[in-house]
Amino acid sequence: MSILSILHYPDKRLRNVASSVTSINKKIQTLIDNMFETMYLQEGIGLAATQVDIHKRIIVIDTSKQKNEKIVLINPKFLNKYGSEIFEEGCLSIPNMRVYVSRSSTVKIEAFNYYGKKFFLKATGLLSSCIQHEMDHLIGKLLIDHSIRKL
Repeated sequence: MSILSILHYPDKRLRNVASSVTSINKKIQTLIDNMFETMYLQEGIGLAATQVDIHKRIIVIDTSKQKNEKIVLINPKFLNKYGSEIFEEGCLSIPNMRVYVSRSSTVKIEAFNYYGKKFFLKATGLLSSCIQHEMDHLIGKLLIDHSIRKL
């Protein structure tokens, strides 16, 4: 596996809109493996491919303390968002900044997993916030675009 370079704000490539993954193959799976390794090394809980200068709709997440609950979202799509909650967030592309962000408290999404199987996920709390944060990256939106206030 390889450690990938994370783009840092104000790099304009962070504003690129990611395109859909058309084929889930060994190359995509290797990218996902490398994204997890990079995220874990940086002590993150989520990473979008956009952040490593790959403009494809791929997200990796692991919000567990043990780092053993990997979630892969390929071509994720919101099916429903509801409720409202204020979350404290940081971003690997904007190091040393934490802000409060208003997000939907619950999301339901559809995506493809590491093996190309479609699945549905309903998320609340930290996982909901992380999914919304990473999906923002796929459309070129950053944490600072809708922060409430810095900590």
